[in-house]
Amino acid sequence: MSGHSKWATIKHKKGALDAKRGKIFTRLIKEIAMAAKSGGDPDMNPRLRTAILAAKSENMPADNIKRAIQRGTGELPGANYEEFVLEGYGPGGVALLAEISTDNRNRSVSEIRHAFGKNNGNMAEAGAVSYMFHKKGDIIIPKSAAKEDDLMNIILEAGGEDLKDDGENWEILTAPSAYEGVLEAVKKAGITPIASSVGMIPDTYIKLEGHQAAQMIRLMEALEDCDDVQNVHSNFDIDQKTLEEVTG
Repeated sequence: MSGHSKWATIKHKKGALDAKRGKIFTRLIKEIAMAAKSGGDPDMNPRLRTAILAAKSENMPADNIKRAIQRGTGELPGANYEEFVLEGYGPGGVALLAEISTDNRNRSVSEIRHAFGKNNGNMAEAGAVSYMFHKKGDIIIPKSAAKEDDLMNIILEAGGEDLKDDGENWEILTAPSAYEGVLEAVKKAGITPIASSVGMIPDTYIKLEGHQAAQMIRLMEALEDCDDVQNVHSNFDIDQKTLEEVTG
């Protein structure tokens, strides 16, 4: 069972709320601009191509995408962002990676440290937990949308690595280079993912229950509420019933 898959589902449901739409767009625009620093042509820039794909999946207007690219390439003025990763531990010894994009490192580190301290977590040195994660394409599909055998055939033909049973959902894992092809194949088959991204997937998971589970969700939400946090990755697992009770 993958806590990652369940958390992606919960985030998707929350992200559908209008109140969250502005924050989602802000993060996507920042990611596009950062990616475009390495070149504004998505055909030659895989990271930019993936960022644009994510923006389009959230129905971001084409003009917003274009301006974000131009800010990244320097055609339009924009903030000078720095990227780095902060590592830490949550309740029960759960590992956490927070991807930061900021124009003020000290402010970001202070906010993240506060979020950890307030929610029974603590920051760690660089390299303390990152070895537990590997970059993968990750596509979450509701079980009602596809049969296992059919889905397995689709992803294997498109170059996917694995299909996992995660209770209510299927979780497809791919190499980052195969992510776009697998996602396109899934959509061509008439299947709509709940969520999809290229992210840091843990090798193993730690099961949390009761009070620790509730603390972990609060910590994840506190970290993701920080404006400078682009993504949070963790290796917690919480059963579906507990997750729904904690997140309401």
